[in-house]
Amino acid sequence: MSMTDAIGRIQEIRSTIDALAGTSATSAASAPAASSASLGGDTGFAAALSAVSGSTAAPGGASNEALMASVEKYVGLPYVWGGNDPAVGLDCSSFVQNVFKDLGHSLPRVTWDQMNSGTKVDSLAQAQAGDLLFTHDGGHVSIYLGDGKVVDAPQPGKTIQVRDAWETDANITTIRRILPTETAAVQGASAPSTAAAITDMVASARAMQASLMGAAQ
Repeated sequence: MSMTDAIGRIQEIRSTIDALAGTSATSAASAPAASSASLGGDTGFAAALSAVSGSTAAPGGASNEALMASVEKYVGLPYVWGGNDPAVGLDCSSFVQNVFKDLGHSLPRVTWDQMNSGTKVDSLAQAQAGDLLFTHDGGHVSIYLGDGKVVDAPQPGKTIQVRDAWETDANITTIRRILPTETAAVQGASAPSTAAAITDMVASARAMQASLMGAAQ
């Protein structure tokens, strides 16, 4: 294979990765830089992957990664009615209050006040990870995680756990968005699969690039 053919093939591979990662260039001058970032180093690829997976935070917001890190701190703690001490246990609203405190957002202590915080989301179909789902006329709150999953402190005798959502538009009192929309997580099963596809593509492309460069020498 000639050097010209090898370079052409490498550029084709880079273009494919850029398309998957959503790094479309706005000008001819910026295109090479974006392509180089996709293959030229872990930092550039991490940025592209973060943009797809929703793990990048904007100023004043919180990333999906930060949300999950905070949630995981409390998973397994027992439900304690009126509890607000993580060393002992939490109720549903104190769990939510603590999670969002970790993310830099101050929320009221009880559900009936929390359900007036943030902005209203019209339906579960429009909910994004981090949105608060209030049920039982505001008597209970859970945190939506996307892809039909929520996390909450459920009831006495239970512990804080991630679960399948039983909440529906029919039994939800209101949905409130605390985290800025632009930093809410990418939802659905497609986000992890897209990230995995990019990872596999980059690994294959790097191997192909090395092979092509060797064949061209």
